[in-house]
Amino acid sequence: MRPEDILALTPAGLCCKRGGFHIDPTRPVERALITARRARLADFVARLNDARIDLSPLVAFATWDDLIAARKNPAAAGAGPDAAAVEGVMLKRREAAYLPGRPKGPWWKWKRDPFIIDTVLMYAQRGHGKRSSYYSDYTFGVWTKGASGDELVPVGKAYFGFTDEELVQIDRYVRRNTVERFGPVREVVHEPDRSLVLEVAFEGLQRSTRHKSGVAMRFPRINRLRSDKPPGEADRLERLEAMIARVEQGRAL
Repeated sequence: MRPEDILALTPAGLCCKRGGFHIDPTRPVERALITARRARLADFVARLNDARIDLSPLVAFATWDDLIAARKNPAAAGAGPDAAAVEGVMLKRREAAYLPGRPKGPWWKWKRDPFIIDTVLMYAQRGHGKRSSYYSDYTFGVWTKGASGDELVPVGKAYFGFTDEELVQIDRYVRRNTVERFGPVREVVHEPDRSLVLEVAFEGLQRSTRHKSGVAMRFPRINRLRSDKPPGEADRLERLEAMIARVEQGRAL
């Protein structure tokens, strides 16, 4: 979703089109400085008095080490009960103007390091546009206990993160190791001793009733191919469940 899909500059100020309200009902903010906008936004949120809307806390720091610590531990930096959902810190020049679009320079989003797991490729689907001739959309899984021993359960789907060279390599593997076809989707060999291991990076996890595994990933992408790792040594569902449990435990504190 793009900013212009939900925000619009009007004579009355910056308007949230979906919510039907103005961020600043009295004055336009097209050329407002970051600090001025922050003050006016704080005033608006206070007057709104809605528990569903709040302001991200300001992070005070004197050294880069202080900022690194805040990025690593949002809860200690004042992020509140939603600290586990924090993606990182947003650096903004105080004297910068608040402009529409995504101008480079005044803002920098410094995201937290992603979670990393090793998964096994299970299904592949043709891409779109310039990738329409390649199998570039991948469904991957992790191991768990099944009725007759260990089995793979899908935990996510990704279609970016890999290089053009890796795309060619994965596409070749898919075509040579297809065991079943379902329309545009191919199922590939995924056995403990024969499959393709994908290292997947993602931003977070949550429980899901829509997936057989019971978990859903946030922003998964292929981090690298693990040709050095046997498929049977890929991660297990229990590890993902433990990650979710730690997040839920932190929210309960």
